[in-house]
This record gives sequence, structure tokens and C-alpha cells, in this order.
Amino acid sequence: MHHALWQSVLGEIELSVSHATFTTWFKNTELVDQTDEGVVIAVPNIFAKKQFEVKFNDQIKGVLAKNGITPKHITYTITTTGKKTRINRETTVSEANQTADSLLPSSGAGSTYTQNAPLVGAGGLNPRYTFDNFIVGSSNDLAYTASQAVAENPGIKYNPIYLYGGVGLGKTHLMQAIGNEIIKSQPGTRVLYISSETFVNEFLDYVRFKKKGFSDKYRNVDVLIVDDMQFIAGKEKTQEEFFHTFNHLHQNNKQIIISSDKPPKSIPTLTERLRSRFEMGMTIDVQMPDFETRCAILTAKAALSGIELGQDTVEYLATNIKTNIRELEGALNQLLAYAEMRGVAPDVSTAEGLLGNVRHSRPQHITSKQIIERTAKHFQLRVDEVCSAKRDKHIVVPRQIAMYLLRSELHLSFPKIAGELGRKDHTTAIHSVEKIEKAIKLDFLIREQVASIREKLYA
Repeated sequence: MHHALWQSVLGEIELSVSHATFTTWFKNTELVDQTDEGVVIAVPNIFAKKQFEVKFNDQIKGVLAKNGITPKHITYTITTTGKKTRINRETTVSEANQTADSLLPSSGAGSTYTQNAPLVGAGGLNPRYTFDNFIVGSSNDLAYTASQAVAENPGIKYNPIYLYGGVGLGKTHLMQAIGNEIIKSQPGTRVLYISSETFVNEFLDYVRFKKKGFSDKYRNVDVLIVDDMQFIAGKEKTQEEFFHTFNHLHQNNKQIIISSDKPPKSIPTLTERLRSRFEMGMTIDVQMPDFETRCAILTAKAALSGIELGQDTVEYLATNIKTNIRELEGALNQLLAYAEMRGVAPDVSTAEGLLGNVRHSRPQHITSKQIIERTAKHFQLRVDEVCSAKRDKHIVVPRQIAMYLLRSELHLSFPKIAGELGRKDHTTAIHSVEKIEKAIKLDFLIREQVASIREKLYA
């Protein structure tokens, strides 16, 4: 009965909030008790508990009332189910410290872990990269779910699993989380994490100096995790060696986990047979974190430092830094360090004063003219062609991308955007921006083109 009621509540809530909000906060909750006095709702962690108490309590009360339940009070309890960690924007310092301690891994009975402990554990893994402290949002939900499935059934489910996306999006965290979870649940499993650069260098040493043990090192493992695979491109002998290593492991049902900045088909000078091997499992695009995910990341990172950030500060940083998690964390660390040194609060005014106009973590002298010129140059077009009335596909798409960038980078109004591209009707700008927004989520080529233009704008 509890399950059916809660599913009904969740169904209604899902219709009233964004997909990201629902996925981040509501998806892994359940109703565990219901009496005349009140109801008890299980949430994944202390951060989520506080979020529900502060932000969602009234909404849940209202939906429960629609389902004929009018509890005097709602209690939120924490359950450890091994599900995703959902992070709250508002957390007390004491709770944050408690949670931070719980997220630090232990190397076994009687062992301790300190902040100064080595960050490299078994198999080259960082023990602090776990599923429990990975922030999940709509941009990485599929990658997270697939990674958990691999950790539960290594060598069987999604082999190989290939994660790709830009820098600082959490690929390395997820890959190492798989390895750490496998070691935790299946002690004795041989897990090895390396970068492709390490593989290349060790292979060269093997060839040059006839060093022994190279093949044994990589072929006698149960789980091989290789980061930044794009660096193997163009190195034919190394690719050949990795091809044979891949085949040996795969034929013996050993798990292979790979990351790269591009999908296999977009890596130049990657041999066809190796490309086909990479594509035979599960290939997943890890995208830029959305606003809610960025807020969650900031709050979690601040909490682990024992700092409670105000919601307005979190949202200021999340609004202005949209590129990747590393830049986001960098801005946060800069803010916290400055606040500590100067004895001031890490609030919005401090953030504005320290970081200035930090929008997109880049200087804000970009003009409409520069965006249009850079877009035209990227597609090898003239500016007058992009601003013309021509409807040729090779011109229309660049024009739409230019409109999208004018909106996303400069926040121009739609009439203004239309005017910049020689249009009288602003509905064209609305349609173009919406079309590119959708295309970025579905089309890797469009996403790559937009990212390339944006990067060059601020270079």
C-alpha cells in the first residue's frame, strides 16, 4: 500500500517539476511508514533530508492531501541502499562534517583514512572516487546507471563500456568508482586503472629496452580501466598491442572500461578494427552538467569543507560557470580560500567582488559581431552569407548556431538576435535557439561544433 501511494505521489510531482529536479531529488525516495499522526519518507542521505525539509515539504504535503492523506507531520529518514547520492543545496556544518566523514573510504578493518593519506589505492585507483559521492543529474544519469550495472556484473554487462565527453565532466570519477565498487564487493578481483599515456610509455619501454612483464601486466587482470584513450590515436604499433590486449581480455570475459573526449568514430587515425571493438559494447556521452546538477556539486563540495553556502551564492556560481565541473570547483575553492584568508563570509557579494563578472569563467568582452564572425569562420562562410536570407542547409545551420550563441553567451533578447542576423521577425530567432538546444542533446556533431566555436571565442 505504501508503495502504491508513493508512486502516485511521485507521478504527480514529476508532472510539476523539471526532469532534472525529479531525477536529482525524488527518484530514489520511498514512503516507509504511514500513520494518523504522520508519514515517514526515506531519502538517500543527509543532504537530501535537509533539502526535503526546507524546500519540498509543503509540496509533498499538498500532493499527499490530494491523495486523501493529511499527516500532522512528515519525517524524513536516511536509508543506505547503495543508490545514487543526491546532494542538497542547504546543509548545516555539523551535518556536512558528519557526511564528509562517511564518504571517506576505509581500507579495511582497523584502518583509518585521513585527508593526508595517499590518494592512490589498489590498482592505481583513487579511493575517494565512489558512487556514493558522485553527483547525479540529467547530464550523466545514463552513464551513472550503466556504470553501476557494470560494477554489479563485470565482464557481463556492457563490455566494453566507453564513456566520452569534454574535460572535467566526471568520466574519471565514474570509471574509478566502478573499480572501487568491484574491489569492495568482490575482494581479490584484479583491477588496474591507467591512462592511455601510461600504456603508450610502458609499451615504448618494452620495445626499446626489452622490459619483461608488459603483456602479463595488462592481460592478467579482471578489470582494465583506461582513461583518455584519444592519446593512443596515430600510434600504430601501440594500437596493435592494445588491440591484442583488448581481444585477450574480452574473450576471457574480463571487463574493459574506456574513456575519451570523443566517440570512437570521431577519433582520427584510430584503426578501424580497434574502433569496432570500442563500439561493440556500450558507448555513452557524458554531457555538461545542468544548472541543478551544478548547484548540487557546489553545495556538496562546500559541505565537505565544513562550509554552508547560501542558496543565492550557490546559484550565482552555478549560473555563471557552465563549462565543466573542474572550473566550477576551482571557482568555489578560490571563493572559500579568499573568504577564509580575509575573514569574510563566502556570500554573493564576496563572490562578485572576487570573481568579478565571471560568467562562463571567461572574460565578458565578447560582442555580437565576434560571435557571428567566429561562427562564419568555423563553417568557412562569409559573414554576409550567414546574415543573408539564403535557405541553403550549409548556411541555415550556422545561422541557427550563431543565434543560439548570441542567446546563451550574451543573453540578448530574441528581437535583438533577429536584428543582428538581418531578420525582422523574432520568431525565427526563437525557433533557431530552440532547435539548437534540442540538437545539442541529441547530435554529437552539433554539440562539438558549438563547443568548438565557444572555446575559440574565449581563447
